[in-house]
Amino acid sequence: MESLLARYRNVTVLLFAVCAQLVLLAFQVKSGSDVPLIRVWAVTAVTPLAQVVEDSRSTVAGFFGSYVSLRDVREQNRKIQAQADALKLENQFLRNELAMADRVKALSQFEARSPSKLLPARIIGTGTGAANRVSFVDRGSTAGVRKGMGVITPDGIVGKVLASYPTASQVLMVDDPGFAAGVISQKNHVHGILKGLGHGKAHVDYVQNEEVVEQGEIFFTSGDDRVFPKGMPAGKVNSVGSGTDFKSISIEPLGLQNGPEEVLIVLEGQHQAIPDVPVPQTVYLSPSVSPEITDPSAKQPTALLLTDADRARQHYKEVGDAQNHKFGEGAPGSLPPDFNLKPKPAGTPAPPLGTVLPRSLQAPGTAPANGTQTVVPATAKPKVKKPVPPAAEELPPLVEPPPLLD
Repeated sequence: MESLLARYRNVTVLLFAVCAQLVLLAFQVKSGSDVPLIRVWAVTAVTPLAQVVEDSRSTVAGFFGSYVSLRDVREQNRKIQAQADALKLENQFLRNELAMADRVKALSQFEARSPSKLLPARIIGTGTGAANRVSFVDRGSTAGVRKGMGVITPDGIVGKVLASYPTASQVLMVDDPGFAAGVISQKNHVHGILKGLGHGKAHVDYVQNEEVVEQGEIFFTSGDDRVFPKGMPAGKVNSVGSGTDFKSISIEPLGLQNGPEEVLIVLEGQHQAIPDVPVPQTVYLSPSVSPEITDPSAKQPTALLLTDADRARQHYKEVGDAQNHKFGEGAPGSLPPDFNLKPKPAGTPAPPLGTVLPRSLQAPGTAPANGTQTVVPATAKPKVKKPVPPAAEELPPLVEPPPLLD
C-alpha cells in the first residue's frame, strides 16, 4: 500500500486538491457568498502582516517628518530670538537717545537762562589713574576752551579744565584730591575751600569752629578762585563736626549725582546772586468739627467757634433768663432787665425757703423800697390765681309775635 501511494503520489495529491476544491465550491454555493474562500483565507493571512508593515512605515515617516519640522521650528525660534535681541538693542538705543535729548534740552534751557557764556560738550572718556579723577570732553582749543575754565551742569559744578588740546580737553573732576574751589554757604554765608576726597566725596576746609554750618545746607561757588562765577551750586552738607583747627564739613558734590554725560564749559563767567533760603510756610489745620458743634439745637456753642458778638449775646441771654425776662416779648413801656447783675452759674440750686437774699440777687420789684435785703418766709407758698370764668352775656328779651288776623 505504501509503495502504491509512493508510486502514485502526484496523482493522489492532485485528486486530494480537486476534492478539496469541490468541497469548498459546494460550501461556497451553500453559503451564498460571491468571494472565493481562497481569497478570504489569503486576505485574512496577509492583512495582519500588512498592518504591521504599514504601522512601521507610518511611524518611521512620522518620526522623520517631525524631525524635519522640529529643525524648521528651531530655525524659526533662532530667527525670532535674533529679532527680539535686535529690537531690545534698538529699544535701549532709543531710550538712551531720548534721555540724551532730554539732557541736551535741559542744558540748552539752562544755557539760555544763564548770564554766563557757556559751551556745551560731551564726556568721551575717563583717565586711567586710580588716584586721579580726570575725564575728557569733545571740545578743545579750536572751540575756544582754555586751561582753567570751569565745567558745570545745571545741577552743580563738575570740575575745571586741566589741559586743552585742539579737539579735546582734559577735565579735573570736583572729587579729585587736587581740585579746589572757593565756596560760600547759602544760609549763614560761611566762606571756605571745597576740596575733593576721591570716590565721589568732598569736604569744605578752612571754616572756623565758631562759624555756624547746618547739616543739609547747600554751598555755592563764591567766585574767589576766578574759575567758577559766583552763585553756582557746589555741594550739599552731609555732616558737620568740630575739628582741631577748623570744622570738619563733609559734602556731596551736586554735579556728580547723576553721572554727567553732557556738560557746559564756562567760557565767560558772570556772577549771580546766591538764592535765599526758602522760608517754610506754616499751614494751620483747623480741628475737626464734632456733631454737637454743627447741631443747630445745641444751647452752648463750642468756645473755638465763638466770636465777641456771640459771647455778648450769650451774656445777655443768661441775664435775661436769670431775671425771667424774654427779649422781644415784653409789653411797651416795660422795664428792661438789669444788665449789671451777674447771672448765676449753671447748675446753682434755688435758695431754700427762709433764706436771706441780698438785694443784688432779688428780682426787680420784690425788694422793699428802703431795705437792702428781704427774707423769704418758710411758710410762704406761691399764690395761684384761679381762673375767673368770663361773664355771661346778656341775652335780648323774647318778643312775642303779633296775633294773627281773622
